[in-house]
Amino acid sequence: MTIRTKTLNLLDNPPIPVQVKITAAWTSFMFLYIYVDYFHLHKPGVIDNLRAGVVFEFDISPTLLTMMLASVAIPALMVMLSMTLPARVNRATNLVVASLYIPYSVFNAVGESWDWASFYGLSIGIEVLLLAFILRSAWTWPRTPAVPAGPATTDLRQDLRQ
Repeated sequence: MTIRTKTLNLLDNPPIPVQVKITAAWTSFMFLYIYVDYFHLHKPGVIDNLRAGVVFEFDISPTLLTMMLASVAIPALMVMLSMTLPARVNRATNLVVASLYIPYSVFNAVGESWDWASFYGLSIGIEVLLLAFILRSAWTWPRTPAVPAGPATTDLRQDLRQ
């Protein structure tokens, strides 16, 4: 008589480096950021305002478009910078940029009617959650214990040179 036992075939779940987590969050933020702007074009009157040369009470100008480009370029650059910057600079950069983008994201709802609360609430809510994840990941970035300088480490360094 053969007894069959089911063994669980567990999936491997290797640790993910902080840089990869943060880069993935910035990538998700960028997709959402772009799609929110795209879907915003479907609101009644938006295209008419664009044709009239106005975006949210501002006249369309080279300065306005440059500012809008910068607002998209910064998170786009953060995707690359989060993977390439050294840890200390990476951490500081992510803390600063994510902190600045939270109020900027919330500003998108200013002046909107309550009819659009679900659209802006969901989009801004997810953007803020992604930025909070970036902040938390950067803030809790794992540290490597520093090796204290002293006779023991000096001897170790000499051993390594030989």
